[in-house]
Amino acid sequence: MTALVCLMFSPLLFAHGVEEGDATFIEQASGAQLLPFIYLGAKHMVTGYDHLLFLAGVIFFLYRMKDVGIYVTLFAVGHSVTLLYGVLSETNVNAYMVDAIIGFSVVYKALDNLGAFRRWFGFQPNTKAAVLIFGFFHGFGLATKLQDFTLAEDGLVANILAFNVGVEIGQLMALGLILIAMNFWRRTDVFPRQALAANVLLMSAGFMLMGYQLTGLYTVS
Repeated sequence: MTALVCLMFSPLLFAHGVEEGDATFIEQASGAQLLPFIYLGAKHMVTGYDHLLFLAGVIFFLYRMKDVGIYVTLFAVGHSVTLLYGVLSETNVNAYMVDAIIGFSVVYKALDNLGAFRRWFGFQPNTKAAVLIFGFFHGFGLATKLQDFTLAEDGLVANILAFNVGVEIGQLMALGLILIAMNFWRRTDVFPRQALAANVLLMSAGFMLMGYQLTGLYTVS
């Protein structure tokens, strides 16, 4: 829960993107550069607080590794498809709108964890379908970061595939750390009481992400 509070007020909340040195490399890369693009993909996911917040929400109440594997696989399939499709097909989407939807995915998952949909509407949406669908939007969010650059045609497919592999590696690394922290937290007596507050904070972080991106959508030409 403390980590969520720190994240909400972190300057990274307003600076998620590609670092200048990495951007220069991407612009100048020609030919297959597999290892560097794997590194960039992993780095982007590990520092991608919006993706990690959603993942944290997804696994918050998952106690069996089988269930964690199923949901994380659905998310990985979703964002891999749209990352590859978005870049290779040159399908342009509004980055602010996509990132606002990614923020909404965090809000949605927090509400789901709080049992809001069953109380408000009397039914539970399909959680697996939701993770897959939001995975598609997260993939487009990743794609928009790469679409900001002029990518060389030479080695493009190999480099984008390598970037996607790196994203998956980064996701597994971050997921491992989140699971370790969650397992320690779940063993404490305070977890049942703090779980509610943590998901309220998670929802608040999602709203902040949405607000920032929607502000950008309407103020940046």
